[in-house]
Amino acid sequence: MSLITMKFGGTSMGSADAMRRGAAIIGQQKALGDRVLVVVSAMNGITDGLLRVARTAATGNDTAHLVALDDMRQRHHAVARELITDMSMCAALLADIDSLFADLTALCHSLTVLSEATPRALDRMASFGERLSARLLAAYLRQQGFEASAVDATGLIVTDDNFQDASPLMTETREQVQSVLLPMLAQGQIPVVTGFIGATRRGITTTLGRGGSDFSAAILGAAADTDELWIYTDVDGVMTTDPRLVAGARVLPTLSYAEVGELAYFGAKVLHPKTVQPIVDRGVPLRVRNTFNANHPGTLVQPETEIIPGVVKAVTIIKDVHLLSVEGRGMIGVPGIAGRTFMAVARANASILMISQASSEQSFCFVLPSNRTMAALDAIKDELHAEIARRDIDRVWVQEDVVIITAVGAGMRSEPGVAARVFSALAEHAINVLVIAQGSSECSISLVVAEHDAAATVRALHDLIMETA
Repeated sequence: MSLITMKFGGTSMGSADAMRRGAAIIGQQKALGDRVLVVVSAMNGITDGLLRVARTAATGNDTAHLVALDDMRQRHHAVARELITDMSMCAALLADIDSLFADLTALCHSLTVLSEATPRALDRMASFGERLSARLLAAYLRQQGFEASAVDATGLIVTDDNFQDASPLMTETREQVQSVLLPMLAQGQIPVVTGFIGATRRGITTTLGRGGSDFSAAILGAAADTDELWIYTDVDGVMTTDPRLVAGARVLPTLSYAEVGELAYFGAKVLHPKTVQPIVDRGVPLRVRNTFNANHPGTLVQPETEIIPGVVKAVTIIKDVHLLSVEGRGMIGVPGIAGRTFMAVARANASILMISQASSEQSFCFVLPSNRTMAALDAIKDELHAEIARRDIDRVWVQEDVVIITAVGAGMRSEPGVAARVFSALAEHAINVLVIAQGSSECSISLVVAEHDAAATVRALHDLIMETA
């Protein structure tokens, strides 16, 4: 009897019809004799709405946040009434929903009084989306005759106190999962667990970062020794590129952990970048599937896939980034400049997406999310003010309107000529590459190009996939 961990994303939880489809998938697997652990996101749009409400409440605007909360309450009521036809079950579910919204209203009142929405308060606020959706799906499963219970992950996933981007403490999480979830599964129950959230050792609610429900499912699945992890979304699997940019984009049947990690990190939206981390050591297969096309096999992610030498499998794009450069002839042979620069970036709470350095040591550059660039720039100038004053560093500057394009494929590893094919393809389209970097895994090549060349670059590199298909 296998244990299958299923995660349903925001669109898969976004309506009564979507939840019915998810429940049918769960029921089908239960009929095969498997144990099923379910992890859910909030209904699509709810998390963003809750965070907006929190920030509005912190400004002292009572009316606006109360109206927004009532709109969300009505949306959940409507789904509950559409899903649950048993009158007493529906009444109990509506009362549960109203109780959660009463807690939300009280929390907003506190934010209004304090005139501040701290990261800790925002995590508490955002947690309600998953708590609501878990109760809706669990109630529908019970109506369909299954033993199902909504379970708050605050009692399962133990994290550090880095609010809004917490990291799991796996040893303690495993202990909680083994003591709480495994007995439920052994009794044939279906736990419907809130994704995205956890709690510190002191029981304070945390979140795992935006899109963290995938990560939650992997954490819980790994802790429960799952046999497979299935991520349900609204597309048929991981695609070769963004179909809005390339009409010929198609679903990839298989990927390795390394490949999907690169794809997720460099912009593929189907999976959270951290999803594979908890399952790598256990070699758990991961499938990305479509709730709305349940018969499609999706994409299978496993420790290794068939390696075809020289093949580019997929092309991703990251927008909303800036290129920050540090240049100066006085940097040559001077130790510590790069290290101090990156420490300054860390103090500015900015994540570096890509790094490149000239062998002459006269310059290095890196790519940052655009919303953190100015803070990082100020921090670097402050850190290196002495070097800038004596002209060891000529300038620290930012280039906007750029994107990162990444070609991914394990078959690129140690294969001569892949980079040549990439640059030849771009040269044919007169595309200028500003920066290039290759990771130590050697299964990706990342390029920075001007934003106006983004679509053309993706299409040119995607043509390389078609050539080797």
